[in-house]
Amino acid sequence: MKVRSLLLFPLALLSACASKSDLNYVQGEVSKLREDSQTIKTQSAGSFSEITQYREEVASLKGGIEELRHDHSTALKRLDVEDSLMVRKTDGIEARLARIEQYLGITETSAASSAKAVPVPDGGKEKASVPTTGSGQPKTAAQPVSGDELLNDGLAKMKKADNAGARDSFTAFMTRNPKSPKVADAQFYIAESYFNEKWYEKAILEYQVVIAKYTKSLKRPSALYKQALSFEKIGDATNAKARFKDVVTVYPASPEAKLAKKKLP
Repeated sequence: MKVRSLLLFPLALLSACASKSDLNYVQGEVSKLREDSQTIKTQSAGSFSEITQYREEVASLKGGIEELRHDHSTALKRLDVEDSLMVRKTDGIEARLARIEQYLGITETSAASSAKAVPVPDGGKEKASVPTTGSGQPKTAAQPVSGDELLNDGLAKMKKADNAGARDSFTAFMTRNPKSPKVADAQFYIAESYFNEKWYEKAILEYQVVIAKYTKSLKRPSALYKQALSFEKIGDATNAKARFKDVVTVYPASPEAKLAKKKLP
């Protein structure tokens, strides 16, 4: 019995050694797995950060594309309006202007000739006028009037309600200074003189010259707005509304656009 116990002792010792070795091996594997897990977590965090960044960039690109689409749509809309303004086809304005011209008796021949009489509404009479000096005396042939003097003379006459005389000065300025950047201003003031006389049909035609011919003029927003008011004055609500919308669409940042918005529902 004693001998048998001595024989089993080395086997138990060997078994204990094997178990300890296995434990060390397992612990080593566990440590390795922990390191691998930590590495994976670190890599995953980096990948997640990159993915998040990519998503943000994609979202930003989408936003940029949508903004470009909106700008493109707005630009096309504005070009469509500009085209309508140039060819006089916004909501039937061409037909309306044709009727006004017929009412006034304006033809290609009479438009070029100032000798033909046209009907003038009450309160406004066409009369001949010559530019005056600062003292109010008429200018003579020996005293030529410069461009600025003609414009100032016309504006001074408008303040005195001499609208016909003002038109003479503005027309003279345009004839003598056809390439001046202020020609558009003179044309606008001619339209204003008819508006002041409450001859709204004629004012509409003259404002249209500014709108269609002088597209870069700073007076163009005002011409659009005042033409809309003229349509409103003669009871043409459809064309008045169309012009108010044009002001807001083409010149959204202008003072006239703020006024036009008040006229729209």
